[in-house]
This record gives sequence, structure tokens and C-alpha cells, in this order.
Amino acid sequence: MAFPSRCRVHSTAVISPEAKLGENVEVGALAVIDGPVTIGDDCVIRPGAFLCGPLKMGRGNIVYAGAVLGERPQHHKYNNEPTWLEIGDRNTFREHVTIHRGTTHSMKTVIGDDNFFMVNSHVAHDCVVGNRCTLANGALVGGHCVLEDGVILSGNSAVHQFVRIGRLAMIAGCSATQKDIPPFIIQIGIDNIAGINLVGMKRAGISREQIHAVRLAFKMLFREGQVLPAAMAKMEKDLGQFDVIQEMLTFLRGCTKGINFMRNRMQEEVAA
Repeated sequence: MAFPSRCRVHSTAVISPEAKLGENVEVGALAVIDGPVTIGDDCVIRPGAFLCGPLKMGRGNIVYAGAVLGERPQHHKYNNEPTWLEIGDRNTFREHVTIHRGTTHSMKTVIGDDNFFMVNSHVAHDCVVGNRCTLANGALVGGHCVLEDGVILSGNSAVHQFVRIGRLAMIAGCSATQKDIPPFIIQIGIDNIAGINLVGMKRAGISREQIHAVRLAFKMLFREGQVLPAAMAKMEKDLGQFDVIQEMLTFLRGCTKGINFMRNRMQEEVAA
């Protein structure tokens, strides 16, 4: 099998004739590229990694030993339909990461750009992961979930299927959620909202004025004892001029799983 001249492919790597490698791709010893896999320029497939097509990968990704990308979904009704995994640019997949391709529900699992998947993290079928997300060691994401840009899932956290997590939200270590988490929110424990992601917002370049608006919105949503529609109406009336508030409101209007609330008042000042 011929490869582009600048590729470096170890003699023990197993590569399907259906695979397409871009320029300057490195494939290590005993790596397996199975089926219709397209790998963009400047990617590194480390020894012992496994890529299973249909899979399309952009530029500058690195896949470490034991990672499995694009294998069949863990779904009782999946019957080997031609679904796929789509990966953007400059992602890191550390050891033993597993990301499965889609089912016929949406046909594909989608990973954006500049994400960091640490050891043993898992993304199930039909998920959409945005850009600049971090899944720490052992983080688990069930099927059909959406992670917006900049989400952080800490070590051994878990996200139930069909959950949406908003931009720059964060789940603490060994925590889990069965419901949606709005943008900029931190969750600690099981279905327990704890505060706002102040550090994450500052790092993202969000202005003080916008951050203050999120603080006020947090109080309306989680501290004042209002039902969700009333809190949203107050947010729109008092803070609707801020882009971050409109982002939160748009997210809340699209929730189908509901949102979590504060169960432990001792934690309410965490990152708030």
C-alpha cells in the first residue's frame, strides 16, 4: 500500500486498503487502522492505537496507545448500519479513550477541535462534543449528549444519556448529572448545582460586566426559590441586554431533561 511520501508508518502497523492518510502522518508500531478511515495532515497515531471506520479525522490530532476511536456503538438495536465518527482538528486522545460512532438515530458522533480526552474517558454514540472541551481521567458521557464549547468533565464524572451541557460549564470529580447543566455553571455531587465557573469565564475573556450578570442570573435561578419560568422571565426583564444571559435563556428554553438545583447550601459560594 502506498502512502504520501512524508508519512512515517511502522512496518508492524496494520492499515486497511480503504484508509486514506494525509501528509506528514505518523503511524506507530502495532497500530490498527481498520476500514474507511480518513486521517488528515500532521496526525500522530501512537503504537497500539485502534481506529475503526467509517471515520474521518482532521489535522493535527494525536491518538495514544490503547485508544479506540470509531468502533461500533454499544446499542442493542445497532445492526452494523453505515454510521460514522467525525473528528475535527488538534484533538488529543490519551491512553484507552473510547469514542464510538453513531447509530441510525443521528448517523454520526461528532468531535470538534482542540479537545483533550484524558485516560479512560468515554464518549458514546451520537454525541456532539464542541471545541476546547476537557474530559479528565475516567469521565463518561452517555449516548446522544451535547457538550458545548469549553466544557470540563472532571475525573470519574458521569453524564447521563441525552443530557446537554452548556458552554464553559464544569462537573466536579466523581460527580454525575441526569439533567441539563446551563452555561457557566459548576455542578458538585449528584445532580447538585454549586456555583458559577468564575475561573473558566475569566480565562475565556468574558468581561466583568457579563460575569456579574451571570452571578445575578445564578441567584435568580437557584437561590430565590422561584419556579423556572418565573426566574427566566426575571432574567429577561432585568438582564436581557447581556449576551451571556441571552445564551443562558436560549439554552434553558431548549431543555428537554430539566435542570438541576442546589441541594447543599453550604456549597453555594463555590466559584460564585
